[in-house]
Amino acid sequence: MKRPAYLLWLAACAGLQTSPAREAAPDAPAGHVFAWPFLEWKEMKPRGGTTQGSAVTLLQGAKPAWKRLQETGLTKLEKDRRAILAMAGNYRVSFDFTETLGLAENFKPTRPYFSWGTENVTVLEDRPEFISLQHSLVMYFKNDKGETDGPHVMKHWRQDWTWQDPEMQVFQGDLKWKKTPTPRPEGRWTQAVFQVDDSPRYEVAGAWIHDGGLSTWRSDDCPRPLPRREFSIRKDYNVLEGIHEISITPNGWVHVQSNRKMQVDPDGTRTCRGKEIGVDRYEEITSPELAPAFDAYWAKTGSYWKDVRDTWASILKEKESFSMKDTYDGKDLFMIHFDHAAKLEKDGSIGPEENRKHARETIGNFLNP
Repeated sequence: MKRPAYLLWLAACAGLQTSPAREAAPDAPAGHVFAWPFLEWKEMKPRGGTTQGSAVTLLQGAKPAWKRLQETGLTKLEKDRRAILAMAGNYRVSFDFTETLGLAENFKPTRPYFSWGTENVTVLEDRPEFISLQHSLVMYFKNDKGETDGPHVMKHWRQDWTWQDPEMQVFQGDLKWKKTPTPRPEGRWTQAVFQVDDSPRYEVAGAWIHDGGLSTWRSDDCPRPLPRREFSIRKDYNVLEGIHEISITPNGWVHVQSNRKMQVDPDGTRTCRGKEIGVDRYEEITSPELAPAFDAYWAKTGSYWKDVRDTWASILKEKESFSMKDTYDGKDLFMIHFDHAAKLEKDGSIGPEENRKHARETIGNFLNP
């Protein structure tokens, strides 16, 4: 039986993520692991990597978007916009995280995290002072016979960029968000990041700096919920805080994070449990093709996901603060949305009014009064 794409994604996030097809590499020299040189290598072997992904072909040379970014005579705003738009494309993506310190007595770091996949990033909206980028996993797997299975398309996260945004939705911990004035909005962009189900994740302001051919956006300090790679194994903290740097390269972009692991109690008490660094690397590929599979999926489900986005936009505009339930009727929010999207893939007879009603009622069920 064919597995739904979101079940494959769940397996990936639980530590069964894809690994690129390649020959087995030798272990690193015994006794040296990056950031922990005196720990035994086998104890710090990265989590994950049990399913086999198809081989990819990396782009040779530079992307056209990179060349447009290097043009002279651009205004600062246009240079910023071209840097953001350069993040669109088809990528081999790697997510690499290492805990660098802990504050518990006799601290022992958790194993590093590594996952790998192929991802399409599409421009949903492009207005002079607003850009929306939709990420989608487009996955090909190798079965036991070495045959390619796929593509499997799974809507992933979204990032919305707003120029000189006057206010942000700031995560407060425990699935609570609050509308907050943006600090020093002049000349800066906010990046609002949304979960796979289009619910808010975090929003933060920062500035693009263009110097010597390098374009980098550096954020303010930013609180956000724990990612699945952490909340599936850690229960000792509830907020991840950190600074983001996004840099554009000739063949893609790199997202570097410096994070603190914080326990924030209801009375406001803050306790730091540790720190980590992360490097997410997006490298443009020419094969396998990802865009056609995403386009086919989006043609059937895109109108529903717009209803979901519009519902959230109304909530974020109307409410000064809000909190969410972790589950409803025993299900996660993304599971209900993905189940409905799967029906749309199979049956195009579901009408627009029913889709809008389903989006509004589903999200409403997860909001606390």
